[in-house]
Amino acid sequence: MPTLALTLVVMTHNEAANIARCLDSVPFAAEKLVIDCGSTDATCEIARAHGARVVHQDWLGFGPQRNFATTQSSNDWILALDADEYLSPELTAELQRRLPEVMASDAAVGTLRRRTMYMGAPMRWYRPMVGEKMTRLYHRDRARWRDVRVHESLTWDGTEVRFDAPFEHLHNPTLVHKGLKVLRYAELKARDWRQKQRPPRMWDCPLVFASSFIKDYVFRLAVLDGWRGFVVAQTAASYAVYKRMRYYEMCVNPDSVDMAAELLNRHGLDR
Repeated sequence: MPTLALTLVVMTHNEAANIARCLDSVPFAAEKLVIDCGSTDATCEIARAHGARVVHQDWLGFGPQRNFATTQSSNDWILALDADEYLSPELTAELQRRLPEVMASDAAVGTLRRRTMYMGAPMRWYRPMVGEKMTRLYHRDRARWRDVRVHESLTWDGTEVRFDAPFEHLHNPTLVHKGLKVLRYAELKARDWRQKQRPPRMWDCPLVFASSFIKDYVFRLAVLDGWRGFVVAQTAASYAVYKRMRYYEMCVNPDSVDMAAELLNRHGLDR
């Protein structure tokens, strides 16, 4: 298959179960680059066996880690995927057809649509998991990831190109995986708030829970996905409240920051 002057970038930590599928789904990338922050499983060996160049980098936070990856790319155009994501055959064909023209233009980024599997089956109605818009294709000189610990996004100067076919996301395999991710993401977000000295606002937690649940369950159509829709809406609302409670704890008990970091590090989650 003809290759394009494009680098596929994947950030990993213990992704042996996913990395091969992710890398193999982008056969047209001239370079496949894995930025690993210290996997203890076979992630790196599998990545190399599937054509990737592996670079170790201790965890910097999501935004800084992605910006580091940009500096390691051999090409100006970069496609960023997570290890549990992969291109559908339809998107592979669309990218092969349209990318040469996009890469020759002054475009800065390309926005893709992400389709998600949840609890072992695809979500059919819940908007964020059916056709969530994700800006994952970018020119290294025209776009940059925000330097935040979590929930990173691209900022750019120039035009945006949108693609129609979806890429696939194998969401957390179980609610246990989701719960651990919630703990990790909430901790990172609370640390960001602490660094910015944001005032804690515990008084708005009931309103935050109610508004978040209603937004996802009703307006984002989770209700139409049955009990799985209820679970995803409840989980999102609980996360919105938990990160505020955790930040409040950091403010009233600063010692909890180091104690939590030690516990999360013990379980490989403080990264």
